[in-house]
Amino acid sequence: MDLKLGRFGVWRGATQTTPVLAASIEELGYGTIWLGGSPGGDLAIVEELLSATSTLVVGTSIVNMWKDDAATIAADFARIEAAHPGRFVLGVGAGHPESTQQYASPYDTLATYVDGLLGGGVPAGRIVLAALGPRVLRLARDRTAGAIPYLVTPEHTRLARQILGPDALLAPEQKVVLDADTVAARTLGRKRVSFYFGLTNYAANLRRLGFTEEDLADGGSDALVDAVVAHGSVADVVAQLGGHLEAGADHVCVQLLSDIEPGYAELARGLGL
Repeated sequence: MDLKLGRFGVWRGATQTTPVLAASIEELGYGTIWLGGSPGGDLAIVEELLSATSTLVVGTSIVNMWKDDAATIAADFARIEAAHPGRFVLGVGAGHPESTQQYASPYDTLATYVDGLLGGGVPAGRIVLAALGPRVLRLARDRTAGAIPYLVTPEHTRLARQILGPDALLAPEQKVVLDADTVAARTLGRKRVSFYFGLTNYAANLRRLGFTEEDLADGGSDALVDAVVAHGSVADVVAQLGGHLEAGADHVCVQLLSDIEPGYAELARGLGL
């Protein structure tokens, strides 16, 4: 990876992210902003955010391979790179089958998509994959700069690092609620993550990590919610984010679920950014 992502970045839905927010995130010291929710194929939002900042890296998390063909995305990458050299990382992935009618042979389709990006001139060092399971993690290791796993735990980070080896980028996403009231934090966290427990790819990954059907049922057990949503005081959350770094992550994508702008400022101070 030829980009300096920093130790911590911010994950936000593309439609929720503005140039003003991006400038604020940069000023707070975060290295990267990751755009979720399958941003549009023209990647216009990426250009807007890069134009509003000077050092912040912008990444997609993710471009959905079912929505836009690789040739289009490769051309968009070239356009953005020409205007803002060295500040864009292209995260791509398969999404989940529940939202995609044509979802079939996702691994083979993703491998072919990566071939298309590379053939279209996107450097391997600027592509990362939304990898959860071992097979896609190996693809990320062998063909791209690395992996950006979503809805994972430090234990997944540890296992992913074993597969990726020492050199590939590993940048997990971590949801956060800054609230020392455990019941309130869990309630908000469960509200925001329970949807994922019914999606095939995320549920399968959580089962691989040892969670049971009982954990996945009824909005998720307390243990499961606590595992995928870091919560507590700033110091508590900083320690939980550090768990990913200790497990082998290079960069952690923080998705704050509460008090967005003041929360990111508090967290930045706690992280020493």
